[in-house]
Amino acid sequence: MTYAVIRTGGKQYRVTPNAVLVVEKLEAEAGQTVTFQDVLVLGGESGLTIGAPTVAGATVTATVIEQTRGDKVIVFKKRRRQNSRRKNGHRQHMTVLRIGDIAAA
Repeated sequence: MTYAVIRTGGKQYRVTPNAVLVVEKLEAEAGQTVTFQDVLVLGGESGLTIGAPTVAGATVTATVIEQTRGDKVIVFKKRRRQNSRRKNGHRQHMTVLRIGDIAAA
């Protein structure tokens, strides 16, 4: 089983070919191809390759399935004994990807 650990949006994800992944919003339309250069680890039948900090020449390509938004998070702030409260909602923008090829240099 071939896999890679990539970094995008300040987070790290373990990906395998043909997997569906939800990440922070990327500037790409549905159907476009995105290439990740920040490959931290490559693993497979030949063993494990750990980057320092990234694996040189390794890339992971993915196809954008859709641009969506996450679940609503309620932000509620209250100052006690002041009759002061504020309620806000937030939905994070997300990109849904299908991982394609994992290529080593």
